[in-house]
Amino acid sequence: MRILVTGGAGFIGSNFVHHVVANTDHTVTVLDKLTYAGNRASLAGLPADRVELVVGDILDGALVDELAARHDAIVHYAAESHNDNSLADPSPFVQTNVVGTFTLLEAARKHDVRFHHISTDEVYGDLELDDPERFTEATAYNPSSPYSSTKAGSDLLVRAWVRSFGVRATISNCSNNYGPYQHVEKFIPRQITNVLRGERPKLYGSGENVRDWIHADDHSSAVLTILDKGVLGETYLIGADGEKNNREVVELILTELGQPSDAYDLVTDRPGHDLRYAIDSTKLRTELGWTPRYGDFAAGLAATITWYRDNEAWWAPQKEATEAKYRASGQA
Repeated sequence: MRILVTGGAGFIGSNFVHHVVANTDHTVTVLDKLTYAGNRASLAGLPADRVELVVGDILDGALVDELAARHDAIVHYAAESHNDNSLADPSPFVQTNVVGTFTLLEAARKHDVRFHHISTDEVYGDLELDDPERFTEATAYNPSSPYSSTKAGSDLLVRAWVRSFGVRATISNCSNNYGPYQHVEKFIPRQITNVLRGERPKLYGSGENVRDWIHADDHSSAVLTILDKGVLGETYLIGADGEKNNREVVELILTELGQPSDAYDLVTDRPGHDLRYAIDSTKLRTELGWTPRYGDFAAGLAATITWYRDNEAWWAPQKEATEAKYRASGQA
């Protein structure tokens, strides 16, 4: 299969490309704008005869059309994804997440290309901390930030193009990812790299906000399973039963790195900070037979910490600019 992976030089997308190369005979074309979140180095070492990088924008209709015409499938990871950034300037989120998805859907429609859309559990809003429920494919959308609302909009576009035009598409909504190649602006790599540099981690609010964590390699294996076996028109939720509050995650990081578990600071919470996400991935597991490799969050986190410790050359160029941006905005 010839797969076009949008956003394939970003965090989750590059992990997917590595997974495809390691586990299949497919060839991959990566289409990535190489914004601050994309990194050529995340594709280093992959075979040139199986992986091609095209630097370009999913808003470029002519380029997208040309690429779609010579591929069997599009796996759409490209997105503006950082909540803090969406609060500061929503405009790029509307353009990339909504208009960009529309551009890709039109190309998939024209060339009858299999389409898989990567989305987030944040489209469902949040749950109370003491709520026993988890998100399912039937949960109503209730996004709370510019980021999550634009991802919800893109999901709805995909559903409409399936129903109205017969586009051969599936959707997956995944819980929070962690693992190699994640930009240091995001929660887990930011805390890991802070500790590695002798800085105290910072937690929004009381640190009680809960996320359902999944290792990026498990996300990749789930997406490949959906691409191979998924029922067209269906949505699948991807999760690995990794619910942890932010305080627990930071304390695990500190302990793994040999620091006191309470060596962190609490700072003012961010606006609209969702309380809890939790994924029920029963449909994916029972209907398609998928299971995660990292069922134990602590083991996956330890492997991630090792990767950041061993790959400072990858993340160091991002670090100071990221921290300067946070300082300038007055955020944690």
